[in-house]
Amino acid sequence: MVPELRRAFNQSFSQARYDDFLKDLDTLHPGAITFRVAETPVFAGKDFTRKMLDACESIIDIITDPGFKTMTDRAIPAGEKVPGETLHSHMIAFDFGVCINESGELEPQLIEMQGFPTLFGFQAYYPEIIRKHFDIPSNYTHYLNGYNQSSYIELLKKLLLGNHDAENVVLLEIKPHEQKTKIDFYCTEYYTGIQPVCITEVIPEGKELYYLRNGKKTRINRIYNRVIFDDLKSQPDLKDALDLTREWDVEWVPHPNWFYRISKFTLPFINHPFVPKTYFLNEVKQIPPDLDNYVLKPLFSFAGQGVIIDIKPGDLTNIQDPENWILQQKVKYADVIETPDIPAKAEIRLMFVWPDGDARPHAAINLARLSKGKMIGVRYNQDKTWVGGSVCFFET
Repeated sequence: MVPELRRAFNQSFSQARYDDFLKDLDTLHPGAITFRVAETPVFAGKDFTRKMLDACESIIDIITDPGFKTMTDRAIPAGEKVPGETLHSHMIAFDFGVCINESGELEPQLIEMQGFPTLFGFQAYYPEIIRKHFDIPSNYTHYLNGYNQSSYIELLKKLLLGNHDAENVVLLEIKPHEQKTKIDFYCTEYYTGIQPVCITEVIPEGKELYYLRNGKKTRINRIYNRVIFDDLKSQPDLKDALDLTREWDVEWVPHPNWFYRISKFTLPFINHPFVPKTYFLNEVKQIPPDLDNYVLKPLFSFAGQGVIIDIKPGDLTNIQDPENWILQQKVKYADVIETPDIPAKAEIRLMFVWPDGDARPHAAINLARLSKGKMIGVRYNQDKTWVGGSVCFFET
């Protein structure tokens, strides 16, 4: 995306350099990185970054509107509403595809958004290792809004801990040490002192919650929530796990309800040139004649599950709950990252934080993903190189 930086990076790249980088990256928590880390970061100039941020601010105008909660009440599935909802989501992620428009110009297009945490810990650690092994210009940073590693870690600690000691805050997840993103949990603990705790390990007593920390029963005052209901329901051996829909005497960051409020459900309400047109399927009165230019997505799923890329008319009529699906215009990803063989596509996730007391969330850090398949994701990139998890460095 910045041609001179791409050429310079590729010319200086070697497999030995990449192998040394991966070895160094693995030293903090050996064996914990179970996803593929791409050979290259993404570089974004000021204009492209401004376009992404402009789209985010337009969406935030909707999220901060007084009527947003009423508008998104239907987004929370029956039986999954959690008491004690906070005024806002403390973390929001916006995923942009690097796309090409009809004029042949690069532009961002929003793919999805989440009122839910992503790799807020790992993305503070991993780009620092990149800088040790590759030549990243000093006027490029993976942070936004003037953050550096020190100020960002202070922000993360304040956001996650609130007014509590680290021992009274837990990162709640389903079998955290088996998750593909476990390296993020370990980095979060490294930076903040918050331990990852499985939902099956929480001890309820009345309305209070406890866990064992170094063998000692310890009160939980605040939960950094990483539990996704869809994941929880898919594992029958967890049916006796803690019931999150009960009223517990804890604080949430972010609260589980925001996973649904700020999600694919919000897309049909947005009107912006960098957000593809999206419709609730039950509100589509006539099947578009150019159906091949659309993608069909279930509202209540994660990690791309259930998405239909190549839609046939029968796919629409066979859906029994059209109110829980969206029809979204496809975007044309650009083959923008030059690699030793075929170019790669890129997605950039801008990660926003919303501290208590702030009127609006603001961008802090990011991650990127590279793909050579139909979609961004591991199963579309088997046996390929220069794909996988990455980061974007923004021109300052």
